Amino acid sequence: EEEFKWLLQEEVHAVLKQLQDILKEASHRFALPASGSGGAIKQENFVLSTSGTDQVKGVLTLQGDALCQADVNLKMPRNNQLLHFAFREDKQWKLQQIQDARNHVNQAIYLLMNRSVNYQFRTGSEVLKLMDAVMLQLSRARNRLTTPATLTLPEIASSGLAKMFTPALPPDILVNFYINLNKLCLTVYQLHVLQPSTTKNFKPAGGSILHNPGAMFEFGNQRYEVSHVHKVECVVPWLNDALVFFTVSLQLCQQLKDKISVFSSYWNYRPY
Repeated sequence: EEEFKWLLQEEVHAVLKQLQDILKEASHRFALPASGSGGAIKQENFVLSTSGTDQVKGVLTLQGDALCQADVNLKMPRNNQLLHFAFREDKQWKLQQIQDARNHVNQAIYLLMNRSVNYQFRTGSEVLKLMDAVMLQLSRARNRLTTPATLTLPEIASSGLAKMFTPALPPDILVNFYINLNKLCLTVYQLHVLQPSTTKNFKPAGGSILHNPGAMFEFGNQRYEVSHVHKVECVVPWLNDALVFFTVSLQLCQQLKDKISVFSSYWNYRPY
């Protein structure tokens, strides 16, 4: 009983403090204020690359949760023509995954800090409930970075991203940016129009993170088939840091839950 009381009064608070410190570090990674510039978020440049092909090359500029510049060169396989696209100067592309992950981290921090300094936990179940709530937010934050959205090809075609480039993207090119773990990915789809006279059996593709050549879809009264897919990516080091912080925090939460559960099962099954 004394041990359990000590656990509730001392160790729980020590773990909560540790979790707060780790998650504040994680939160800072998402904000990335530049030193000495009054909290402005610094811009970082990343070179897109992939092994085995040089069809697509590019440089992306990331500022917190926004792509503020994108410069992409695309070599067309059919005629080796080189196309160049860049974001219009007045455009930025919000990476919703980063924004959502940061919001979940901040929600977890709020849950950990939402009590007075002198607060005393009375029961194990109270601590378990708090840990479950924090772990839910951390799992959601991690999942936003590890699990990109599944999109249909018409959704990619109609997204605002297509309108952000200068010169405008040709109708037979689709692009999509997303986060996958610690990487910022760009997928370029080259399309060819399916003629009404084609004997191909038209089967529109469903939602996917990455569509394969041969995927078909209908957009703007026109039927298309994906002929080539190019995926290039770059590692974003601070996303890697954030994922490590999430893993460590989830482990700490689980360890505390396990300790509480051991004591709780002892109280439930002790002989009278």
